[in-house]
Amino acid sequence: MATAVWAAARLLRGSAVLCARPRFGSPAHRRFSSGATYPNIPLSSPLPGVPKPIFATVDGQEKFETKVTTLDNGLRVASQNKFGQFCTVGILINSGSRYEAKYLSGIAHFLEKLAFSSTARFDSKDEILLTLEKHGGICDCQTSRDTTMYAVSADSKGLDTVVDLLADVVLHPRLTDEEIEMTRMAVQFELEDLNMRPDPEPLLTEMIHEAAFRENTVGLHRFCPVENIAKIDREVLHSYLKNYYTPDRMVLAGVGVEHEHLVECARKYLVGAEPAWGAPGTVDVDRSVAQYTGGIIKVERDMSNVSLGPTPIPELTHIMVGLESCSFLEDDFIPFAVLNMMMGGGGSFSAGGPGKGMFSRLYLNVLNRHHWMYNATSYHHSYEDTGLLCIHASADPRQVREMVEIITKEFILMGRTVDLVRPGASCAPDVASHSAERATG
Repeated sequence: MATAVWAAARLLRGSAVLCARPRFGSPAHRRFSSGATYPNIPLSSPLPGVPKPIFATVDGQEKFETKVTTLDNGLRVASQNKFGQFCTVGILINSGSRYEAKYLSGIAHFLEKLAFSSTARFDSKDEILLTLEKHGGICDCQTSRDTTMYAVSADSKGLDTVVDLLADVVLHPRLTDEEIEMTRMAVQFELEDLNMRPDPEPLLTEMIHEAAFRENTVGLHRFCPVENIAKIDREVLHSYLKNYYTPDRMVLAGVGVEHEHLVECARKYLVGAEPAWGAPGTVDVDRSVAQYTGGIIKVERDMSNVSLGPTPIPELTHIMVGLESCSFLEDDFIPFAVLNMMMGGGGSFSAGGPGKGMFSRLYLNVLNRHHWMYNATSYHHSYEDTGLLCIHASADPRQVREMVEIITKEFILMGRTVDLVRPGASCAPDVASHSAERATG
């Protein structure tokens, strides 16, 4: 046994004859594959022959303020310069599902899938991606209920190319029959996937908006209904784009760019450019204000045949309870955001043990006290004229009543006094009291 241990030690440490080094004398030199030698230099000293690095300097005056410029056509340009090699630039449009009351529901969903397809200058999406790759760039399009965003992240040196590409994608999409047909298939697949996903959060968010703002503004469908997939064509899309993709409803925003350079690019590519759907005539924009109605929506689904493996998915009942909050333009927006963070929550699987830092109210008061609760998560959705503060919970169907009572109790407890950890947290009681007033009102 001792012989085996000794042999293993020799293998790990190497032969004394081959690896022996003098304990005293000049420092040893490390040989590289090229045959050259390099002296041992401490980490506190710079390497010889290496260019001196250039670091960002802070003079105490630059505060990374957001600069905004409004151009003659109504387009707003906003930027915030930050030190770095890459930048993110996007065109944000005041457009989304809330403006589809006079149109077929699902147009914004279609436009999201059609983004960065062929344009007047690019024959395909592959050409767009190849152009971005030259500047190490990526692209993305996202739509919400009231905003559509086309964004690109790339090397700051390619800013001119990035703005030119964004302008072409937003204002000159071809919307060919083939692309629209492919989008129909993509939308159909996404709707089927939503109905089969074990995580019901996207559908619950859709349902609570429909219940809170029944048949108006942010309560309209964000996802395209199945019956409208075949009805949306190029003519319908152009009719919508003509009214909502106008310069006065757009913002060109950039992070990590010089403001004057971004304004120059905006004037070059976004001013005076006629879109593919023609010059806007009489614009008919929906200016409806969100009307909170309240209500209940229930859906029964059989998930017994849906499983990601041999173990079936637990049979659960999911609920989402919400109250009207405030818009992002009101002073209460920040307190509501703080309240949402205080409520926190998540899934029981991620509760973890000591040291995980799960000390939000929904973890301490719900998940840690009621072992049968699978999930308890807080969400805050805020828009230009309204908002929703929600709690999503899930448990066994036999304990729905108790689950609803527990979540309702958490809403009521928001109005009580909370312990102040530091002076900066003094706004917490006001936040909770304000939420309780809205709940009782």
